[in-house]
Amino acid sequence: MKKISLLIPVYNEEESLDALYAALLPLLDNTHPGLNGMKYDWEVIFIDDGSNDRSADKLRDLNSKDQRLRFARLSRNFGKENALLAGFDRMTGNAMVIMDADLQHPVDTIPEMIAKWEDGYEDVYGFRLSRGKESILRNFFTKIYYGLLNRSTRVDVLPNVGDFRLLDKKVVDAIRGLRESQRYTKGLYCWVGFKKTGVDFRTADRVSGETHMSAGRLINLALEGITSYTTAPLRIATVLGFIISILAICYMIYIVCKTLIFGEPIQGFPTLICTILFLGGCQLLALGIIGEYIGKIYNESKGRPPYIVAEESDFPTNQNENSKGD
Repeated sequence: MKKISLLIPVYNEEESLDALYAALLPLLDNTHPGLNGMKYDWEVIFIDDGSNDRSADKLRDLNSKDQRLRFARLSRNFGKENALLAGFDRMTGNAMVIMDADLQHPVDTIPEMIAKWEDGYEDVYGFRLSRGKESILRNFFTKIYYGLLNRSTRVDVLPNVGDFRLLDKKVVDAIRGLRESQRYTKGLYCWVGFKKTGVDFRTADRVSGETHMSAGRLINLALEGITSYTTAPLRIATVLGFIISILAICYMIYIVCKTLIFGEPIQGFPTLICTILFLGGCQLLALGIIGEYIGKIYNESKGRPPYIVAEESDFPTNQNENSKGD
């Protein structure tokens, strides 16, 4: 019997976990009508990413109630990207479905993903037909972000596609072999390749609580995505510096020629200040971009593990050798 793992990162989701377990039971018991009589061996892997509510207690209770549910609690909040890696390291199934704990990813879509996987696809991603209660402004900036990202790299990142997807074991093995600490998993899904297809779904409302993704976190995630996935900003800084240098030389030639032919009274102070401020701003922008990449090199050079596990339930002994966060 084929085995399917469900990976669910958790951060302060104590109010959602009981509802999530109830929604997953038809799948775990192979009674969901979407399975069309197909039966699978299931495991559910919860990764508690340093929650400061009672999520860990809830996970212990669920584990004691149902041994198909396992969990690992990280020593602090390492971020969703590293929490996903912790789940990849503990996956033992033939395929793995990644979903959120707040039930915004509909459980009823999972059988459709499995059907595509049975047809031979190795990466079945959920394509959002709607983004739930997200504001118009956030949707607008999301489209701009993905447009800029895809124009700056040779490997496109699919828009309206998140972490809700099914991955074949060979895809999981490829991704968890990439041990970089500055991770952008949405980009890695596309970078590793494999045979992909999508299934449509509509983002549901959260069953409880509020989103943990503030505007500041979203901006930080966007910057991480761009600087972790492409070096285009460095090239832009180089091209910008080259263009400004050419313009500066042309302007210098113009000033010299004008002075030699017509003479030059003492004027031009506003032009001088504007030019200095403009060039200074461009230099600071370029230094900031370079600093972002140097910071990433600095963090990678330390060789620290991407996560540390503080507690975990019993996992099968054939889990990946990197499962301790090395």
